[in-house]
Amino acid sequence: MADGDGDGWARCGQGHTHWGRFGASGLLVFHRDDDGTVRVLLQQRAWWGIGGGTWGMFGGALHSHEDPVAGALRETSEECTLDVASVRLHGASTDDHGGWSFTSVIGSVADRADVGAASRETRRAKWVRVDAVDGLRLFPPFRRSWPPFRDALVRVELVVDAANVVGARADGWWKDRAGANARLRDDLAALASGVRGLPAGLVPYTTVMPDVVLVVEGQARTVAGEPFPGVHVTAAPGSGDDHIVDLVSRPDPGARRVVVTADRELRARCEAAGASVLGPRWLLDRLPPRTRPAR
Repeated sequence: MADGDGDGWARCGQGHTHWGRFGASGLLVFHRDDDGTVRVLLQQRAWWGIGGGTWGMFGGALHSHEDPVAGALRETSEECTLDVASVRLHGASTDDHGGWSFTSVIGSVADRADVGAASRETRRAKWVRVDAVDGLRLFPPFRRSWPPFRDALVRVELVVDAANVVGARADGWWKDRAGANARLRDDLAALASGVRGLPAGLVPYTTVMPDVVLVVEGQARTVAGEPFPGVHVTAAPGSGDDHIVDLVSRPDPGARRVVVTADRELRARCEAAGASVLGPRWLLDRLPPRTRPAR
C-alpha cells in the first residue's frame, strides 16, 4: 500500500479513538551537556491540529508496512529540521491499548543543534531542560508517558565477559579461542536492532538498543584490533575480570551498566560497583544459534 495509508482514526480495545489506523510512534530525543544538564527536544503542535499549542514529542501515524522505530524517525524528519541520522537510538517503549499502540522511541544526539519547524503540523521546536518540562502545557498523551522517562534518559551499556560466554557455547572455542571470540563479536551485532528482558527497573524501555562492549583477554586479544560495526571490543591488559570491574566502576550518569557473566566473584564485584548482572544463557538465547562442531 502507498505511504500515508495509516492516516485516519482507529478505535482501540479500551474504547478510545486514536489517530493512526495502524498505530503511531514518536521520537523523544535528548542531549546531555558536559555539566550533566539534560534537555529534550519537544514540538509545539500547530494551533489548528489535535492538541493545538501543546508540547510533546515529534511523531505520528505509522504506514501499514512500517515498524515503529522507522516511523518515529520518518515523522520527526518530516516535522522538524533535526538530522535524524545523527540520533543514537537507546530504546523504545510501547503502550498497547488493545488493537492500537503507541511506541515511544528514545535516542540522544552528541551535539545540540538548533532545530526548527519543517511542516504545518509544527508551530516550533525547542530544547527544554528536563526539570522544566512539567511547567509546559503538555499534550495529554505525552503528559501521561513522560514521568517514567524523566529520570531515565540514559543509554544501556552491555559489557560481555567474552571468555565466560564463549566457554558456555559449543562452537569449537577449545580449538581456536581467537576465532570463537570473533564469532561472538559478529553475533553480538544482532543486538543493535533491540533486545528485551533486561533487569526490571533498569530503564523504562520495553526494547533496548544497547551499547555493546566485548571484553577479550589472553589469546583472544587480537580480536580487539579488528574494527567491527556495532560492537566495541576492548582487550584486557591483564585480568579480564579486573578490566570489566574497572569499566563498570567509571562514573557516568548517562549510562546504566549490565555485565554478562556466570563468574560468581565477578558478579559480586560488578554489583558492588552498581552494575546489574545477567548470565550467559540470557545472552545466548538472544543471539543467532551456532551449529555444534563435528567431533
